[in-house]
Amino acid sequence: ASMRFFLQYVGCFFAFFSTGFLIASTWTDCWMVNADDSLEVSTKCRGLWWECVTNVFDGIQTCDEYDSIYAEHPVKLVLTRAMMITADILAGFGFLFLVLGLDCVKLLPDEPLIKLRVCLVSGVTLLIAGLPGITGSVWYAVDVYVERSSLVFHNVFLGIQYKFGWSCWLGMAGSLGCFLSGALLTCCMYLFRETSSGRFHSAYFLRKGYSSAGTIVTNVHLPSSQTATAKMYAVDTRV
Repeated sequence: ASMRFFLQYVGCFFAFFSTGFLIASTWTDCWMVNADDSLEVSTKCRGLWWECVTNVFDGIQTCDEYDSIYAEHPVKLVLTRAMMITADILAGFGFLFLVLGLDCVKLLPDEPLIKLRVCLVSGVTLLIAGLPGITGSVWYAVDVYVERSSLVFHNVFLGIQYKFGWSCWLGMAGSLGCFLSGALLTCCMYLFRETSSGRFHSAYFLRKGYSSAGTIVTNVHLPSSQTATAKMYAVDTRV
């Protein structure tokens, strides 16, 4: 039981930070950062929703939002948005299910099997959440790297060249955390499923046996449970 509690808390720890990393990476503005910042007087970052320029001397930041979501955008940007939002939603639901399935939460305290199944569902949800997250972040990073390498290889200089920034790293870290948390809650927690199930059924039948024995003993002492022979003997005695 102590090992099961430990795995639950470790999985909850990774799920909490992984969900936070995924949400932060989706809504921050540094998926791409200019690679030649030593030659520039400002740092330029591009996110999934806007682009920001920060002056290196006074720290003043200016951000420009992209056009409407209905406007034409690069396929890389649109698909990365969709995958990261999907990962955010799934990771959020997975973390919520995990909190409800913790043994320390006073929800369904008499149903240990249901709480264990809730943890398993949470683990599967987190595993699924890590798939679009890691796909979107790695694909975005690889595309930025390939674009920069091709420009350098062909000696093409467009003024600003980008490399993937810390928001992309957050997406990768959050996705890997979802995989780790989901693995703990599915593979490792499954090892305790049979033991918990056996203990639960044993306790159930034990309580049922005690209640049946108590009923029998109670019925023996009840006057209404006298047999017909005893009644006839009582009548003959009075006569």
